[in-house]
Amino acid sequence: MSLTEYSDSIRSNPLDTVERLAAVNDWSFERSGDDEINILIKGKWSDYQVSFTWMGELEALHLACAFDLKVPDRRCAEVQKLIALMNEQMWVGHFDLWPADGMVMFRHALVLAGGLEASGEQCQSVLSTALDACERYFPAFQFVLWAGKPSREALDAAMFETSGEA
Repeated sequence: MSLTEYSDSIRSNPLDTVERLAAVNDWSFERSGDDEINILIKGKWSDYQVSFTWMGELEALHLACAFDLKVPDRRCAEVQKLIALMNEQMWVGHFDLWPADGMVMFRHALVLAGGLEASGEQCQSVLSTALDACERYFPAFQFVLWAGKPSREALDAAMFETSGEA
């Protein structure tokens, strides 16, 4: 018995579903091939560059959501601490720092092993998870980078919820 099985059944490309999702929401997008689509989505704090990549060999639809935030070398260690604190609070997906580029992104994947098809609801859920996380935690990144706050203080300040209106 083999550790892996191979199936040559024809399946639809899950990026077709993502493309329909982008078109319905009137988001700017570019399909750069059969295995990748890039979408620009305007958020509250930033514009989000969302890339969906179909990884056929893994049977996974990978999402990477980046935003306009450049981490200087001198703040990398504190941002990595912040990311570790954030990731502890998440059930799905995670933030990453790419130190060479100083870029922060949220990543998640939808596993479609065994020939499963991606539904519009699944793609919307993966995307909503990414956007919600980015919107929720973006202020903490600002506190660390622009206000020079330590990671714990920045996270606590960003997570402070108010009720009512002033």
